[in-house]
Amino acid sequence: MGLGWAATSIWLPRLREHPGFVVTAVVDPDQAARESAAQDRSGTLLLPDVGGLTPDMVDLAVVAVPNHLHAPIACTLLANGIRVFLEKPVCLNSEEASRLAAAERAGGAVLFAGSAARHRADVRLLRDLAEKAGRVRHVELEWVRARGVPDAGGWFTRRELAGGGALVDLGWHLLDTLAALLGSPRFDQVAGTVSSDFVNHGSARAAWRRDESAGPEEAVGGGGDVEDTARCFLVTRSGVSVSLRASWASHRARDATRIRVDGSAGTLELNCTFGFSPNREGGPALTYTQDGITTTVPVPPEPIGAEYARQLDELHGLLATAEESQGRAVEETRRTIDVIERVYESARLARTPSGAARGPGRREPSTAALRGQA
Repeated sequence: MGLGWAATSIWLPRLREHPGFVVTAVVDPDQAARESAAQDRSGTLLLPDVGGLTPDMVDLAVVAVPNHLHAPIACTLLANGIRVFLEKPVCLNSEEASRLAAAERAGGAVLFAGSAARHRADVRLLRDLAEKAGRVRHVELEWVRARGVPDAGGWFTRRELAGGGALVDLGWHLLDTLAALLGSPRFDQVAGTVSSDFVNHGSARAAWRRDESAGPEEAVGGGGDVEDTARCFLVTRSGVSVSLRASWASHRARDATRIRVDGSAGTLELNCTFGFSPNREGGPALTYTQDGITTTVPVPPEPIGAEYARQLDELHGLLATAEESQGRAVEETRRTIDVIERVYESARLARTPSGAARGPGRREPSTAALRGQA
């Protein structure tokens, strides 16, 4: 579903190359996009909307549309009994998560979701070695781009269409990676700040990524109302602290991702670059430090984007026992979107002058604003 950058650059090529999948239909309201995606594959159905799909036509629908359409389209498909795969962001708020759960139950279908980041070879190795750190005390995660605002001025930088900025985009990958490391933790405390120093600067746009939906007037930026940077501090119910930063743009020279796990027995640190940007650090580097001695851990090399093919491998295996997965994706999504909503609420409260009048429905700062009830 959808034939923008993500579909044509990530999903369609890999689905066609994967031995376990056959692309039987492409769906997009734009006729030119449908015809271009079909290429010379005469057996591929070209459909303008999801209403033309039925459970007997497809085993799985991969939804790759703008953020604000993720939940509505997935709900329609699920309610009609069609299995759905959604990458991040699965939904924009807790209300949409509830609608996805209801659609899954109504249609008896299954929602699959997740970030490809946890399927990277270096992240998998970090996870497998996590026990070397002993009891985990603190985790730091950051994905900071030098210049990488996606489609500045387009839907990606409009809150009503994207749901948020760098936190929803890059931060979702980091939170999913954290779940893979800590086992889907719940957080008692959440505090965060956001900033937008670069989001409307044309020079900060991701030059390597273009969505054709962005018109000429959007190419120079302007009008974005989301954050380009989010920083937050989280504490799990078991007392593990987490520092997270997601930035579309910064003053750095290269795009870089860092994951550090501090434990009772040692520290593991991975330095790499998530995503497809060519403006990246060198190959991934993983180290283990104990008692002042740092050891380099060899990381198997892999091409950029290999994690998406590996994600499809897992997805293909899950389809064989799909019913066992019903409700699982929504439950993980609820935990992720809960953290994101609470970071935004914390950031909003931090920007509100102390003692100033607040509009209807706006709460006074309190412990409840930063502590989860889930």
